[in-house]
Amino acid sequence: MVARVSTTLAPNPVPAAERPAPRRRTRVLALPEARWALAATVAFLLGLTLDLGGAPAWAYGPLYAVAYVAGGWEPALEGLRALRDKTLDVDLLMIVAALGAAAIGQVLDGALLIVIFATSGALEALATARTADSVRGLLDLAPATATRLTGDTEETVPTASLAVGDLLLVRPGERIGADGRVTDGTSEVDQATITGESVPIVKRADDEVFAGTLNGTGALRVRVERDPADSVIARIVALVEEASRTKAPTQLFIEKIEQRYAVGIVAATLAVFGVPLAFGDDLTDALLRAMTFMIVASPCAVVLATMPPLLSAIANAGRHGVLVKSAVAMERLAEIDTAALDKTGTLTEGTPEVTAVRPAPGSGLDEDALLALAAAAEYPSEHPLARAVVAAARARGLRPAPARDFTALPGRGVTAVVGGSVVEIGRADAPEGDETTVRVTRDGTPVGTLALSDRVRPDAPAATAALAALTGASPVLLTGDNARAAARVAAATGITDVRAELLPEDKVKAVCDIQNTGRKVLFIGDGVNDAPALAAAHTGVAMGRAGSDLALETADAVVVRDELTAVPAAVRLSRAARRLVVQNLVIAGTFITVLVAWDLIGHLPLPLGVAGHEGSTVLVGLNGLRLLRESAWRRASTG
Repeated sequence: MVARVSTTLAPNPVPAAERPAPRRRTRVLALPEARWALAATVAFLLGLTLDLGGAPAWAYGPLYAVAYVAGGWEPALEGLRALRDKTLDVDLLMIVAALGAAAIGQVLDGALLIVIFATSGALEALATARTADSVRGLLDLAPATATRLTGDTEETVPTASLAVGDLLLVRPGERIGADGRVTDGTSEVDQATITGESVPIVKRADDEVFAGTLNGTGALRVRVERDPADSVIARIVALVEEASRTKAPTQLFIEKIEQRYAVGIVAATLAVFGVPLAFGDDLTDALLRAMTFMIVASPCAVVLATMPPLLSAIANAGRHGVLVKSAVAMERLAEIDTAALDKTGTLTEGTPEVTAVRPAPGSGLDEDALLALAAAAEYPSEHPLARAVVAAARARGLRPAPARDFTALPGRGVTAVVGGSVVEIGRADAPEGDETTVRVTRDGTPVGTLALSDRVRPDAPAATAALAALTGASPVLLTGDNARAAARVAAATGITDVRAELLPEDKVKAVCDIQNTGRKVLFIGDGVNDAPALAAAHTGVAMGRAGSDLALETADAVVVRDELTAVPAAVRLSRAARRLVVQNLVIAGTFITVLVAWDLIGHLPLPLGVAGHEGSTVLVGLNGLRLLRESAWRRASTG
């Protein structure tokens, strides 16, 4: 995962005090759930190896016992605590089923069930911890201190103590300490973390600025307009936390069904044991019938009906650059019926490039000469547009002449002496179809313009077309960038629904408005500003190469290889997994129904009951593993 690096015009590095603190990341083995799951898995695999190799029971039996204890003690304890609160936890039922399997000699089956549940719990704990780390790390974007002006004096104060109306001095290279409005000065501010704009934006008197954004080379005076607790960056944190706490209706429904099922199985098992006993049945026969019922009614096959297809799809997607964070996320990915996409870094590559070189009539310059002149003047600059001009010159094999007396003018451009002439480069009004235009002037005479744009990903049109076909609805473009840039990208990718100049909360509102119509939105983004929308959407996918840490941790899936066409492929794979889940549930349900009916109505021999139970478990497991094949991804990629 690669974090986005903010760029600045400042010739000197950002002061250490103003840099964000290193991101806190929970290590996998720092989680108790992960350590116990690892211990259970290792013990189980060692025991299985010895078991299949023909070793005596005294060799592999203790290893299976370790798997039971390591993976089962915590859910068993939680289940007992739930019982104390008069709630029957389905995990406790799984533990009882595993112990029941062991009691009749099916030790391996019970150990496998324990390992599956322990691993799922560890993955859930890890995802929760990583999201919490990223939310805390986001707060580090805002500086700890700010320079407050009171009359003719300056004082350094904690940003948390700032109040509406305070006047701040923001020096070159510093991060802005609070949301406010510029009262004096001109500079370019990198606010990609808030709006997603790919280049720094010129800020002058009366322009709004945001806490956590990075000032360029000019000094600004900023009047605080929002309490630090209500800043845009703080609201992003709040939005992510709120969305992460919200449970989907499907999850609530599943939890309700699990509770009822667990209660029903326990009650039925007691009845199967107690009723015949009350009518004079032999104790051993009643116990054997109840144990058989407990085994055949155990939801092992139901559990495996769901997990192998989803986990196989996760593994296959991971091999092809799509990290889906959980089985729940893979399942939800199959349900989406509307796609919404960010622009910068998602549909585009996130960096500007020169798209047109236009010499002025009568300037005596051709395209190469104009580009070489501009690159010579821009060469000392660290501005993203300057780097794009220099890169374009290098791509054409041009060698810019050396420049001297370089000067950067915040909000206006650069000036340098090239070949004895004074060359000035500054922004100009962009003609229709351009995203950004700069004018090149030599000795006071305009000699041409350069058009720059954030390049659309080569695979973006195909990806948006595939998403439209999969969902049956036209994708929506949600961006913090300006309307002209958004329209250009939308036209290039075939998107007709365009919503531009959105703050993070506006993106969340747009996603929620769509979902309030009954749609299930897949949101694809990459920036910190996209994190709330990623959390609010039915399913969120982050682009991994340039994605911010918070976007990567908030999203349900991450496109590690940064290939946008992998998103529709992952959707198709998830839908294939859903079909297998349905097949497996039918198989598991049929076996359980037949075996339970046989045990209740007739006399089901215990070995046959175990064989039927194990047979259904193996069958649904093998069926689910079909998605591990390479051909499954090829089919998903080609549609």
